[in-house]
Amino acid sequence: MPVSLNTLETIIREAGDIALNQFNDLQNLEVSQKSPRDFVTAADIAVEKFLKQALTGQFPEYGFWGEESGQSENQAQRWIVDPIDGTHSFAKGQYFWSISVALEIDGELIFGAVYAPALNDYYCAKKDQGAFKNGQKIGVSNETDLGNSMIATGFACLRSYLEENNLDRFCRIAQKTTGQRRFGSAAMDLCLVADGQVDAFWEQELNLYDIAAGALIVLEAGGTVTDFKGNKGVFPKQILASNGTILEELLKLM
Repeated sequence: MPVSLNTLETIIREAGDIALNQFNDLQNLEVSQKSPRDFVTAADIAVEKFLKQALTGQFPEYGFWGEESGQSENQAQRWIVDPIDGTHSFAKGQYFWSISVALEIDGELIFGAVYAPALNDYYCAKKDQGAFKNGQKIGVSNETDLGNSMIATGFACLRSYLEENNLDRFCRIAQKTTGQRRFGSAAMDLCLVADGQVDAFWEQELNLYDIAAGALIVLEAGGTVTDFKGNKGVFPKQILASNGTILEELLKLM
């Protein structure tokens, strides 16, 4: 059965309703830790369970990889899902968290959607068909001066255990740019690059389910996705997304 963007949006928005129900009742939210500083909530589990059942039921030819449940069989063609990207933000009652769903076939990203239920913003892209926000086509910014740019980043929750923890890199870039933002959801950060709300985003020590959908949305919006050396591709341990025009200046600071 061919993948229908309308069907996928319906499924993902239903997942958003599940998340919102728990977001609106945070005093009763069950929160636990997978490891120090790495949180998981009942909402993460419920959203992923729904998406796994809905996506594999509707499209049984594809495997599934979710942050909470792991990998099924058939990882050559698979859904890549982060049920709530920004779990800590979610648990604190902040709005910048999202549901991220991507379809990857033989190593190539074909479809990506990132839904921010608390903001009611739905971003999506299909390979070679452009990127959209709430049905309207979007594109990256045209900023050419790094000094005037607004840059987003994030910090791995386990950064204290990392030899390279992004703090030095942040200080270098913050001194060369006008605005710095830290929203707390890599999937959303990528969509903000695609929508021209920020001019670039970088982070390190992520997982593919954090960035797969957002990376495709950036590319389809006319942006670039590389590692910190400028190699093109989706690299979870080093991702740099930009509008393209400030990329070379940013790479010098990586």
